[in-house]
Amino acid sequence: MTVNEVAPNTPILPRINIFTMLRMGLFQLGLGMMSVLTLGLINRVMIDELNILPWITAGAIAMHQMVAPARVWFGQMSDSKPLLGFHRTSFVLLGAILFAVSAWLAVQVMWQLGLSVQANGWSLSTYLWSGLLALIFAGYGLALSASSTPFAALLVDISDDDNRSQLIGVVWSMLMVGIVVGAIIISRLIDRPEICGADLVNKVIPQNTELANIAQLKATINPVFVIVPAIVFGLACLATWGIENKYSRYKTRSSMVNREDQITLKTALKVLTANRQTGIFFSFLLVLTLSLFMQDAVMEPYGGQVFGMCISETTKLNAFFGSGTLFGIASTGFLILPRLGKQKTVKLGCSMAAACLIIILAAGFVTNPSLLKSGLLLFGLSSGILTAGATSLMLDLTAAETAGTFIGAWGLSQAIARGLATIFGGTVLNVGKLIFSSPVYAYGLVFVLQAIGLMLAIYLLGRVNIREFQDNTKRAIAAIISGDLD
Repeated sequence: MTVNEVAPNTPILPRINIFTMLRMGLFQLGLGMMSVLTLGLINRVMIDELNILPWITAGAIAMHQMVAPARVWFGQMSDSKPLLGFHRTSFVLLGAILFAVSAWLAVQVMWQLGLSVQANGWSLSTYLWSGLLALIFAGYGLALSASSTPFAALLVDISDDDNRSQLIGVVWSMLMVGIVVGAIIISRLIDRPEICGADLVNKVIPQNTELANIAQLKATINPVFVIVPAIVFGLACLATWGIENKYSRYKTRSSMVNREDQITLKTALKVLTANRQTGIFFSFLLVLTLSLFMQDAVMEPYGGQVFGMCISETTKLNAFFGSGTLFGIASTGFLILPRLGKQKTVKLGCSMAAACLIIILAAGFVTNPSLLKSGLLLFGLSSGILTAGATSLMLDLTAAETAGTFIGAWGLSQAIARGLATIFGGTVLNVGKLIFSSPVYAYGLVFVLQAIGLMLAIYLLGRVNIREFQDNTKRAIAAIISGDLD
């Protein structure tokens, strides 16, 4: 039975309305706020204030994406093994508790790493603290996978073909609202003169070197990692409470819901790998996401080193990107997607994003913060357009019987790419600093490689065929039901 079919003699479930869509979006709003904490605030403080090498910073933070293979397992578990009576909700909330705690632990280890660098340089103890930070970020990533993958599958469960693009538009718009709101709240919480410029620096005698005052940083930033994660967990509860019971169509759509003992990870992966389109789309998502997010690891340090911005100012850069993305996603779901279709929409977004990266680079050459903010706003708009198109395409390439597994696979591709993007961004920046004496050229190397990758993503998108995917997946599921898929 496909996503659009309903078993006979089953009750007609209520359709979600705009209020429910907005409510579901509260979870994504929380994830947006968490991303400002991790990819924004922690990344900036480690590179600019604590003088942690960019590739070590990027490598540690990227670990939360490199555990992405767990997404497939968590997705399959939510398909086949209800937790506390729910296929999706319990996984979402338990994961939210764990990633909130992990974020707080990560920042505590970050301070120890910074103190070790100041006291011992790059000694064995410093590398051990770096390894521990990477391990905690891996735990953060597992918790995020356990929460976000079942949530994405829940979006499939509660929507129909005729309202799914609107649901995606609203929910992913709320992710950007979270980035904007998070950037504003966090920048105000840390907008203190004692953690900016000369006020943050202690001069060490007799070496006459300048070191950041970690105690001042810690006193300002630690409360942020208590307040924001607590808010995020509360939003997760508001977003999902009662939704699955009232709206989920999982039991009426899945031909295997009463055969859960047969939906093992092994059989789910057989469905996943029985289709060549799965590999093509996986590769497309990998290249697209890698190219789109390489700047995540360098944008706030870019603002600090090239434009001389304080921590609170570079945190606000997220608001410009998020505002553009918010408008891009919201308008795409209702205006662009119905007119252009999913694949043309993604191509448009990729082309625009590549052009915006050149604007962001040009802002650095003329040291114009206003041009940088404008470029980020337009880059966010382009990202919103291609994200809405790619996400709608992703949900079309999903089977109801193994929705969690397919969502996990697409999430795996994106998460691996996000992790690699963070690592590549930091590593390319390191290489650029070795090659060029001017920081703007080093950062520019990252932006140029991103633009090239976006063009490659357009090529791969041209090979994606939705009809072929759907036909092959139906045959694979039918073979599993009859026990013939070897």
